[in-house]
Amino acid sequence: MSDQTIRLTTAQAIIRYLDNQFIKIDGEELRVCGGGFGIFGHGNVTCLGEALYNVQDTLPLYRGQNEQSMGFAAAAYAKQWLRQRFMFCTASAGPGTANLLTSAALAHANRLPVLMLCGDAFLTRLPDPVLQQLEHFGNPTLGVNDAFKAVSRYWDRITHPAQIIQSLPAALATMLDPADCGPAFIALPQDVQGWAYDYPEAFFDKKVHRIRKQAPDMQDVVDAYALLQTAKRPMIIAGGGVQYSGAVAELTAFAEESGIPVVETIAGRANMLSDHPLNIGPIGVTGSNSANAIAEQADVILAVGTRLQDFTTGSWTAFAKDAKIIGINVGRHDAMKHMSLPVVGDAAICLASLTGDYKAPTEWTSFAQAERAKWDAYVAGNVKPGNRPNSYAQAIGVVNELCDPRDRIVAAAGGLPAEVTANWRTLDIGTVDVEFGFSCMGYEIAGGWGARIAQSQREPDKDTIVFTGDGSYLLMNSDIYSSVLTGKKLIILVLDNGGFAVINKLQNNTGNESFNNLIADTPTATPFAVDFEAHAAAMGANAETVANAAELAEAFKRAKAADKTSVIVMNVDAYEGWTTEGHAWWEVGTPEVSDSNKVRDAHTDLESTRPKQRKGL
Repeated sequence: MSDQTIRLTTAQAIIRYLDNQFIKIDGEELRVCGGGFGIFGHGNVTCLGEALYNVQDTLPLYRGQNEQSMGFAAAAYAKQWLRQRFMFCTASAGPGTANLLTSAALAHANRLPVLMLCGDAFLTRLPDPVLQQLEHFGNPTLGVNDAFKAVSRYWDRITHPAQIIQSLPAALATMLDPADCGPAFIALPQDVQGWAYDYPEAFFDKKVHRIRKQAPDMQDVVDAYALLQTAKRPMIIAGGGVQYSGAVAELTAFAEESGIPVVETIAGRANMLSDHPLNIGPIGVTGSNSANAIAEQADVILAVGTRLQDFTTGSWTAFAKDAKIIGINVGRHDAMKHMSLPVVGDAAICLASLTGDYKAPTEWTSFAQAERAKWDAYVAGNVKPGNRPNSYAQAIGVVNELCDPRDRIVAAAGGLPAEVTANWRTLDIGTVDVEFGFSCMGYEIAGGWGARIAQSQREPDKDTIVFTGDGSYLLMNSDIYSSVLTGKKLIILVLDNGGFAVINKLQNNTGNESFNNLIADTPTATPFAVDFEAHAAAMGANAETVANAAELAEAFKRAKAADKTSVIVMNVDAYEGWTTEGHAWWEVGTPEVSDSNKVRDAHTDLESTRPKQRKGL
């Protein structure tokens, strides 16, 4: 190793280091950091901004409109690259950094790599209190940046330039670790950013990273295979980890060899094509009758790459109480849930290790396939135009018929995750991003922008298609402008049901009257309709409003042919437009005491299903 040094500021050293980190993907060497999203303020413009100016060709900086949406875009970028590449977000001290908290939580919940480089108060404290500083009278070291400890996998505050020699490799190791993947947060005091240090030149040598492929303990494999051999009604739950581990082929081969039916989680929604004979459909609260039908009868469940959240498990009522679970997961925490027999390791290696002579009973597989055929018939009718007032399902059906198989579909919290999960027919592997790990409204358009940045680097001729409701649109829409500004075309469907209609549905289903969710039922407001077409057009997008599914089809064709972002608006019914089948039980807190008979009855009805709930055994 050379003893030579180079004198750089802390900020310059951080950027030079990132600029020299690479990863090989499909034989192509790429920078592991694809660039960043930034909004400058006094806490990051003078030093970090100076360093970033000199690497614009290799670490492009996308100007954000809102720090939270920058974080969403970075998370979607990481999803598109299957966690093999990441983006950084830089925000100024104070409210700019605080705005990143929600997106950091989203990345944490979804196990996604995002690097946050955020300004901080002066280490010397000589000018304290400074603009946007929060003062804690009994602890001068405590500030906004400490809030990120709860939503980061790696957290550090740089108090001396030399510290990044240890901190940056540790942050990257965390973000690229399959078991510990998540956001890394580095607090950068404004004075420390500009302090200089004689860094060893070797620190900036080019490094090519690789994602670790952890093999399972063979005794765990033996135990799991022995349990599988006892199965008369086996089932595979395929989660998002299947794609992150590159195990789609191994999953398909394992299922075909054994004849075991496969169901998908929301994150694993595009692990298999919709017409694969062993794909029995999405499972859980936003699932399908077919998947839920076999789940309640399965005796051995292989949970592959899933964290088994409540929408997958029906709040742990979807499975028989005596069903045995084999947890195949690179993360020990997820592999051991609900007394699972854990097989900790890379999904591809684990599935290959479990391959043997086991065959699922043909009558069980046939039963599962018959249930899927019934579900397919329901979906075909559900998405059919004119079957009822305008609905999410009809819009989904139109897009599904007209899109390219490799187009990217993006949706998030509200009613659309359930509707996309239930009704979308997967045309190609890894083409669906339904953000439901943190269930975060506002992700859709920002996430679409981040996904499009990633998509344009490998599949520039394909489209990113965003489904969003009017509520999410109003919450966060400024990245329509970002997409136009950066030339990253999106197709955005704004499906307007007059408010937070899915929460209104939950409100009604639990016996409550409509209140403060639909615009029409907001007591402190005079309802009026937002002109989403005019609003989107004002941000530079092509925009039009359609009256029905037939007009939507023609507008979608125009959007496909366009060379910039298009926004298509359609009203959908708030009450009659929902998918009514496919739902598992979901535990929500309901009032045990109420003056309303309807609320009391709903509480009794909800509690009547509780005896089915597994208690962790």
